[in-house]
Amino acid sequence: MQDKCQVVLPGNRAITPAEMFSQMAVWCEQNDVKHDKYGEGELIQSFERQVAELLGFEAGLFVITGTLTQPTALQIACEQRGSNNVAMHPSCHIYIHENQGYQLQNRFNALPVGKPYEPWNVSSLLQIPDTLGAVVYELPMREIGGQLPSFGELEAIKNHCQTNNIHLHMDGARLWESAAHYQKSYQEIANGFDSVYVSLYKGIGGLGGAMLFGDKAFIDKASVWMHRQGGSVYQRSPYVVAAAMQFESRIQALPTLFERTLELYQMLGDYPSLTPNPEAPQANMLHIHLPISQKKAIALRDTLAQQHSVWIGNPQQGIIAQQSYIEWYVGDILLQMPDDELKGYLTLIEQGCQ
Repeated sequence: MQDKCQVVLPGNRAITPAEMFSQMAVWCEQNDVKHDKYGEGELIQSFERQVAELLGFEAGLFVITGTLTQPTALQIACEQRGSNNVAMHPSCHIYIHENQGYQLQNRFNALPVGKPYEPWNVSSLLQIPDTLGAVVYELPMREIGGQLPSFGELEAIKNHCQTNNIHLHMDGARLWESAAHYQKSYQEIANGFDSVYVSLYKGIGGLGGAMLFGDKAFIDKASVWMHRQGGSVYQRSPYVVAAAMQFESRIQALPTLFERTLELYQMLGDYPSLTPNPEAPQANMLHIHLPISQKKAIALRDTLAQQHSVWIGNPQQGIIAQQSYIEWYVGDILLQMPDDELKGYLTLIEQGCQ
């Protein structure tokens, strides 16, 4: 049904495979791109260096998926620190979206840290009585609306982990979206983390893939482990080209998308039935909570799609029966949409909640 809608409110404008491949072909010709072989080649290695330098790390590694990247990084970290305990928020992707692979593969123990619906801090970490090998912090925290800890809290966590010989790993799937709120460079945000994972399609718009960053010894070991797990793809150039050709332009657009998110929040003030979470934007994404159940919200979504050709997103059930929410990533669609048109769609959503 979404594919038939003329307007899709969350995210960036989707482009067809033909458009994507055409753009990739032009970029490859302009930059004299050659295929890599098992990750060896100027294209992929120069891109790894580029992003590593942006984040302030010694080395980087392209990995085919984030689900392969993060448990591997944490396993290595635990081996190096002598403890198999990893602290992570209850909303962590590793914990809720990866079928407990870390557990079934006996890689490490996951210990929840913090309250389920808010970012955590050092005091949350101190409540764990066990010796920790690693800690994961997701920036921003997607499952709770893109929330972030204050930068002071984040610095305190970095200092605590460094002092206590705990490997601090960043789930940076949406790291690029955090800088506009912090008003810090990516290097300042990443400084103090021992390793960082980033996505090459969330926010960047690539075909897929991820990158892992750390010191050279850590990345060399991770590279061997990716090969052991079947992640050594022969030619990675399609994924790298799709990300590299638009990396800088996507990064440069994010402050503008954050400004548009601020404007959206101002509009939402006129729609009391539509409650944003967090209360103020911390990234160019948010959850909009609706005073109706998921079942009713899905019916509303389908009605708006059929009658108005607009897609509002995929409603999720809230913590009480008569409550649900939709996730909006504020991308180029909402950036380019006139305010009056956007307000019209918000009106339709609110009326459907009555």
